Amino acid sequence: MHLGMTGWFRVETTAAANQRGRDRDQALENRHDHVVFSMSSGVTVTFNDPRRFGMMDLVAGSHLPHHGSLAAIGPEPLSREFDARALAMGLAKRKISLKVALLDQRVVAGIGNIYASEALHLAHLSPFRRASTLATKSGAPRPACNGLVTAIKSVLRRAISLKQTARYDESRFRVYDHDGEPCPTPGCGGRILRAWQAGRSTFYCRVCQR
Repeated sequence: MHLGMTGWFRVETTAAANQRGRDRDQALENRHDHVVFSMSSGVTVTFNDPRRFGMMDLVAGSHLPHHGSLAAIGPEPLSREFDARALAMGLAKRKISLKVALLDQRVVAGIGNIYASEALHLAHLSPFRRASTLATKSGAPRPACNGLVTAIKSVLRRAISLKQTARYDESRFRVYDHDGEPCPTPGCGGRILRAWQAGRSTFYCRVCQR
């Protein structure tokens, strides 16, 4: 399953889903529903994608490692497989910037532009430093690599947690889209800057990110 840019899942009771279909206003809102799963538990899971950039494929579990879309993809960032050693192996000998490397799905799956900036700030690592500096020549992780893995897991878990609360919109990001504002790192004194990397916005602090 790839959500694309606008795809999302709606989870509700089957009774609520049926009522939604009878409501004229909601029926208009549901015109972008493309796949509906009716579960035996009485829950309906609906995939909605207004721009139709998402993709879905049904694959037997034993075939997943060989699927074209998954064969070369990196570890899932919240899984046990994603640790400092796994990240170091993906970054070793990479001459590109660290921020751009994190967006490569072959290094780690699912780190988008926003959370790459968030994690790098939390780990106090410059988005412009060479990716390979987080690994030794043999591919072993340096201390900064351990810190980045911890930061990645932290910002993702925080995002998931905030999604369930009223604070999601008001305190969602540390640095993303906060250019010109004071750096949130205690005692830093710097300000958040905005730059462009590989055609994407990067938000960072030049004082505390090295």
